[in-house]
Amino acid sequence: MTYNLIRYGVKDANIAENRALVEKVFEALDETQPRSVRYLVLELDTGEFVHLVGYDKDSSALTELDAFKVFGADHAARRSTPLVRSPAKIVGNYRMLAQVDEAVPA
Repeated sequence: MTYNLIRYGVKDANIAENRALVEKVFEALDETQPRSVRYLVLELDTGEFVHLVGYDKDSSALTELDAFKVFGADHAARRSTPLVRSPAKIVGNYRMLAQVDEAVPA
């Protein structure tokens, strides 16, 4: 599985909107339940959002969701800092990310 860490700041006036759009992406993921994607988003009190995306072959099961396209449409206008994307390796994982064969509790 390939992992990427993505982080960016959001303008104060757009934090609630960004959060709501992210929540819509998770609703779409709950509906479609793609097995090839893992996704975690954190919101820091600094107005920064941190996304951890894991995918098997490609991220299209996430990026092709209508909710994700809506999230990305005005993303640059909501940001207060540039988007920084970094490849990441999981060095340790204690019950945060489900194992491949482990059911994720609802």
